[in-house]
Amino acid sequence: MKLSHFGFNLPEELLAEYPSEHRDESRLMVIDRKKQTIEHKLFKDLIDYFNEDDVLILNNTKVFPARLYGNKEKTGARIEVFLLRELNEEQRLWDVLVDPARKIRIGNKLYFGDDDTLVAEVIDNTTSRGRTLRFLFDGSYKEFRKKLTELGETPLPKYIKRKVEPEDEERYQTIFAKNEGAVAAPTAGLHFSKHLLKKLEIKGVNFAEVTLHVGLGTFNPVEVEDLSKHKMDSEELEINSKAVEIVNKGIKDKRRVCAVGTTAMRAIESSVSSNGMLNEIEGWTNKFIFPPYDFSIANCMVTNFHTPKSTLLMMVSAFAGHDLIKKAYAEAIKEKYKFYSYGDAMLII
Repeated sequence: MKLSHFGFNLPEELLAEYPSEHRDESRLMVIDRKKQTIEHKLFKDLIDYFNEDDVLILNNTKVFPARLYGNKEKTGARIEVFLLRELNEEQRLWDVLVDPARKIRIGNKLYFGDDDTLVAEVIDNTTSRGRTLRFLFDGSYKEFRKKLTELGETPLPKYIKRKVEPEDEERYQTIFAKNEGAVAAPTAGLHFSKHLLKKLEIKGVNFAEVTLHVGLGTFNPVEVEDLSKHKMDSEELEINSKAVEIVNKGIKDKRRVCAVGTTAMRAIESSVSSNGMLNEIEGWTNKFIFPPYDFSIANCMVTNFHTPKSTLLMMVSAFAGHDLIKKAYAEAIKEKYKFYSYGDAMLII
């Protein structure tokens, strides 16, 4: 399939600026691949589709406050610094994006906070907007990370035009977030409330937690018509023995095994054994899933509504079938479902 197969007109007002008032009361579109049907529900109705010993695979990555604002030395120009990943803990080197990039050159210093106790020096250019920074800070590594957290802001996606509000700190994080390292939330997981998870647990549903630290590469536009030529950025991944045991038992027992989100799906599809079982892994993945693709682990998926020509839409189309997704998205636009990070959800069975 080609890039142009994934284009559609998305009205701007359907991009969600805010989450639903209650996590589990966002809307849920249920797609049945076998029956080729579309139903409209609320997210809390998800429980009706799961039984004892079914499996939900959750991405427990935690978003860190990756967006900082600093001032350039001498000129005082305000510069946005987006932390992508830590390169070296000892030397406090970070891979970042800067905006506006044209003003930031090797050797420049940036000052953060009212007291300027945190300073960063630009030591390398990586891409047009990418830089490597060395942070200068008098204090232990623990104090340094605490300072970054204090000065950082919840990294809401750029399509959200409003300012970050206090509630975003909690709502742009899943309730099962544990392992810090993501610069964007695994958004399908945002719909789960403590109450819903408890009800699923009481029903006997098993939870397998994996970690895939979501990077900004997930949102990079695809710029080639031939999808096989698109390269995904690598993201850090860990699947432990406990998760493997839960998932593989679900597969063997022919239970519903559901990946919550494209990130959980990408994680499990990055570590499949020759006999179609899940393996332990600790490493990185740059796996790009687009149609046609044979999925090995999950037979069910929860996902949000994605933007045109995105890699996320391509994965969902590979899982549900391109024609069915096209039909579902047309229905979603007609019914005014909310799209993207804070938007509504879809269950594909």
